[in-house]
Amino acid sequence: MGDGLNAGQTSTLQAAANMSDRDPQTSIQRGKWFVLSVVFLDMVGIGIAFPAVPIFLELFVETRAQQAQWFGIIAASYGLMQFLCAPVLGAVSDRFGRRVVLIAALIGLGFHYIIIATAVSVWIVLLARMIGGITGASFSVANAYLADVSTPEDRAKNFGMVGAAFGLGFIFGPAIGGLLGEIDPYLPFYVAAALSFANAFYGYLVVPESLPHENRTAFSFTKCNPFRSLANLVRSNAVGSLVIAFALFTLAHMMMIQTWVLYTRFRFNWGTFENGLLLACVGLLSLIVQGGLIGRLVKRFGEERLALTAIGVNVFVQIAYGTAQSGWMMYPILFCGFLIFTAGPAMQGVVSKATDASAQGVTLGSMQSINSLALVFGPLMGNWILKQVADLPPTDVRIGASFFFCAALNTAAFILLAWRLRKSAVSSKL
Repeated sequence: MGDGLNAGQTSTLQAAANMSDRDPQTSIQRGKWFVLSVVFLDMVGIGIAFPAVPIFLELFVETRAQQAQWFGIIAASYGLMQFLCAPVLGAVSDRFGRRVVLIAALIGLGFHYIIIATAVSVWIVLLARMIGGITGASFSVANAYLADVSTPEDRAKNFGMVGAAFGLGFIFGPAIGGLLGEIDPYLPFYVAAALSFANAFYGYLVVPESLPHENRTAFSFTKCNPFRSLANLVRSNAVGSLVIAFALFTLAHMMMIQTWVLYTRFRFNWGTFENGLLLACVGLLSLIVQGGLIGRLVKRFGEERLALTAIGVNVFVQIAYGTAQSGWMMYPILFCGFLIFTAGPAMQGVVSKATDASAQGVTLGSMQSINSLALVFGPLMGNWILKQVADLPPTDVRIGASFFFCAALNTAAFILLAWRLRKSAVSSKL
């Protein structure tokens, strides 16, 4: 390589040179677009299934209470498999390469949708979603592929493109799933399967491997331990109350997401179309706020005030959702509460600023583990609460109990964060 190349550029071009294409730059571009298509189509598939799965369970259960209970178990099993298997897939890709793991994961994801579409019992749907959780844990491998083919200068920009693909997928997915579900309850899953298989076929035909043989490492069970970063966090007391506040907010957020479809089903008799349309609006608003607006808000108010305000707004938004008596009311509540989409990134910024430079990776990695665990416990808790009120009349305010509990969790997070920030402000003046 020329003397003008830095280590990162050399590593990237060496990776490209090991690919099967004669033109390294063409290989790099193909790799980038493959990762973006993996993320986008995966999120489209997940978005298609999101409004469809909870309502699909009506085919296998007799009561609404059973529907809520089973969906909580199924959603939690999906999250658990992602939590346990994401580091395993990452370690396997370090040993055998990214391409084969990504293609296998896409094929597995496609078969999981077909199993759901042909299921004859709720137990088969549960098994299918567990398989989907395992194969859907490939996002970490997709990021690793992108890191392999990106120079240090382009890495942040490319990861930003992944975030954009993630957001766009969740705009189109629920809308498509809602429309297809109105036509036939099985159709969303067949379409999601076709997208997964098409993506795998594209990867097999034109996308090269990104990790050279000389850069591969031996498989290690230590690297597969999903609790390792949480254990490191327990040993650190630097940001304890901030992380607890983040955990409470995240748990409430996951509870709200994973009870949303059944809540609107029980309250307003919404189907896949109504839910898909509103969830597409959620994805669009999230993309606008997190993709462009949040930078200006942070510059204007700072992470601390923005996080505190967003969590406070979230309390009132969740109470409003829980007391809404007509479906149309969900739209103005959503758009008036746009600040809630800044809460997660702002909280991460607050924690990062309070963390010593030498512990950034451990702390932020632990926060990602908290996100994963919330995806397990949020559905279980939220749908257990929904189960208790599922058979009440639609106008009974108690049907919103899961949203009221989310509001209580956010109130606790608000108090903890306000106390910590006030304590930090007093300490800085001394």
